[in-house]
Formats: sequence, C-alpha cells, structure tokens
Amino acid sequence: MDDLKSAIEAVLFASGDSIPVGRLSLTFACEAEEIVKAARELEEEYASGGRGIRLLFLEDRLQLCSAPEYAEYIARTIDERKRQSLTRPALEVLAIVAYYQPVTRAYIDQMRGVDSSYTVGVLLERGLIEVCGKLDAPGRPSLLQTTEAFLRSAGLTSIDELPQLPDMTSSEGTEALRQRVEELRSSADTDQITISEISV
Repeated sequence: MDDLKSAIEAVLFASGDSIPVGRLSLTFACEAEEIVKAARELEEEYASGGRGIRLLFLEDRLQLCSAPEYAEYIARTIDERKRQSLTRPALEVLAIVAYYQPVTRAYIDQMRGVDSSYTVGVLLERGLIEVCGKLDAPGRPSLLQTTEAFLRSAGLTSIDELPQLPDMTSSEGTEALRQRVEELRSSADTDQITISEISV
C-alpha cells in the first residue's frame, strides 16, 4: 500500500492536473477500489500532518493542489496576479447552471429576466462552465454544465454536495430565495467561489 500511495503521489504531482481513478487503475494494474483506498489514506495524511499540499477527489478523478491556508504565501512568492473577481451577475448565472444543469442560455435568460450572453461567455472563458451537448430542439441550442474547475473553486468533490434549494411551493421558500438573491447582490465581489455564494 505504501508503494501504491507513493506511486499515485508521484503521478499526480508530475501531471499537475486531475487524473481519472480508472486510468490510475490501468496504470498500476490494480482495482479501482485499491486506488481509492490509497488515495483516501494520502488525503488523510496530507490533511492531518500539517502538509502544504492536499489531495482532491473530483467526482471520479484525483488531483494534488496546494493547501488553501498557504495561498497568500504562494501568491507573494510567485508574484501571481490577483484574479479578476466574479461579478454578482456571474455568480447568479453560475448558481443557475450548478443547480439546473444541463441548461441552455435561453433558460438562464428566462430565470434572470435579462440577457446573459456576456456573462455566460465570461464563465466559459474562466473554465467554470462548459458546453456539454446540444438540446434536441429547433436551433439545437448548446447545453451548459459546471466543470472540474468549478468544483475545485467551490471546495466540492461532487455537484451532489451543493446545499438543497428551498421549497419553492411554499411562501417561506420563495422568501428564502428572494433574501439569498438580495444578499448576493449586496455582497462584495469575490475571487473565490464559496458554497454560500452559489447556493440560493
């Protein structure tokens, strides 16, 4: 197991990107369950040992990343330019895509009551959403979904970890949604997505 953990660590470090568990299983000629078990042990070692790196589970993929508590030192050392903040409209569109994916831009426009083409373009450029197919309807509009980059930014391992939406069949649920949207609109811009910012 120690050899497998070291091998997984080496491959993930060298890759710099996420790798499917299935691909690692083929590489090391072992069952996917063994890869997951070894990765979970690595994840625990990184988290509990005060290490500067973390292992992320992104759906069925694995990736190494830096520990978030050291982000300031990393940025200062490599002189990373501050990323441009996400605007409130971008957060609104991102929330719609996250909760109702796959969706079309027309659906997003209908939900927001305004044209969202520019905002959708920004999120596509940032890699937080992506085209995942075409709707079988006149014009064949593109379908949009969130990406692995979205999961990493939101601190999620799966889209299933998003908080539940309020019950819109009740007045309490409608009021909760209205208040959440108002909070989003009045909050400061951010360069890191948090669960509270995308949940409605």
